[in-house]
Amino acid sequence: MDMLKLTSPQATGKRALNRIRYHHAILRAARDCFQEHGYDNTTIRDIVRRTGLAAGTFYNYFSSKQDIFAALLSDFLTSLNNDMSQQRQSASSTQEFVYRAYLALYSATAKDPVVYELAHQNQRALRNLFGSDILGLTMLSLEEDVRNAMTRGLLPAVDADYLCAAFFGVAYDTSMLVARRAHQKPELAQDEARTAAEFSTQLFLGGFPALTRLSSEG
Repeated sequence: MDMLKLTSPQATGKRALNRIRYHHAILRAARDCFQEHGYDNTTIRDIVRRTGLAAGTFYNYFSSKQDIFAALLSDFLTSLNNDMSQQRQSASSTQEFVYRAYLALYSATAKDPVVYELAHQNQRALRNLFGSDILGLTMLSLEEDVRNAMTRGLLPAVDADYLCAAFFGVAYDTSMLVARRAHQKPELAQDEARTAAEFSTQLFLGGFPALTRLSSEG
């Protein structure tokens, strides 16, 4: 038994913590490099240099730049889609359904604008990885929730495809504007998300007359 070099729980725990720390360090460095140089112009060497880790350590976690981009987007999309679906399914009125869907999207965008901007700027890489653009991926569960909302009477029984397309149309450029403003003024990021969600909701539900009322109330 003495010859068996058993690993202590403390050592195992330390290694696990180091793995988490290194993994996060690489993702942070990659996010910064992508932001500064763009996805196409960033190299693995750029990312490794920013982390201070050895190149061999890097390849223990990721095999390519594409793997890192996929990891950043997967974390973002998983969290966002779960939040959006939960918010929509808990809505008890038409306005709540629309507002919560937009707020979940814009809040996630404002919280991590760099990743969202990266996705918009690198649509070709995104389609190669996931088979869709960023908004299509952020709205994966929308169609099912829209049909359920129609069944519950929260939304009118219209063409679901057109209705989802209308959601996408309002959200697409608005979410990018939220990301840009949140990036410029991070201290106002969540305020920006709420403002954009209220604007999108009033536009979607009431058109220009509703926006006029919103302006006069402000």
